[in-house]
Amino acid sequence: MALRHAVLAALLDEELSGYQLTKAFDLGVANFWHAQPQQLYAELTRLERDGLVTGREVVQDTRPNKRLFRVTDAGLAELERFTSLAAKPSFIRDDLLVKVQAADHVDAGTLIAQLTERAAFAQAKVDLFGRLLRTMRGDRAEEDFLRHGECIGPYLTCLRGLAFERGNRDWCEHAAAVLRDRQGARVQD
Repeated sequence: MALRHAVLAALLDEELSGYQLTKAFDLGVANFWHAQPQQLYAELTRLERDGLVTGREVVQDTRPNKRLFRVTDAGLAELERFTSLAAKPSFIRDDLLVKVQAADHVDAGTLIAQLTERAAFAQAKVDLFGRLLRTMRGDRAEEDFLRHGECIGPYLTCLRGLAFERGNRDWCEHAAAVLRDRQGARVQD
């Protein structure tokens, strides 16, 4: 997947400025695709040049003018082409896992601290995803929203982000507990 597809997907439901796009990425798309703001602005420029999005200038009285972008028919066709391709399997690439791989040869206390920090970060993301999901479905029960909700794609990707972060949290907590127990056992020996 290229960044262009993630940007096109983020622009499907509404016109967004570059700033709004970066916020949308932070809240929703970032659970499956990470990009820096400067990457997003550069991609918007390329997408507009390629005719996959169109931008319009909005004149503002008290603020600088801004450009709003929306997906064109060619952009929709590109997303259709992209979604028809076979999805590649995902993989984990995480420096913390490399550190844990070396757990038998490094300071376990440092690893425990890093695992604890990562678990707290994951819990914060779990809380964020929970709030986002509640906002998306409103007062509807989840099953009702999943069957009849109007915009289900962002909800489903948010559910995946929630499951991913729960898994991260649980694994970090478990790994830290194992390392703590092993430290305690070495002290007793």
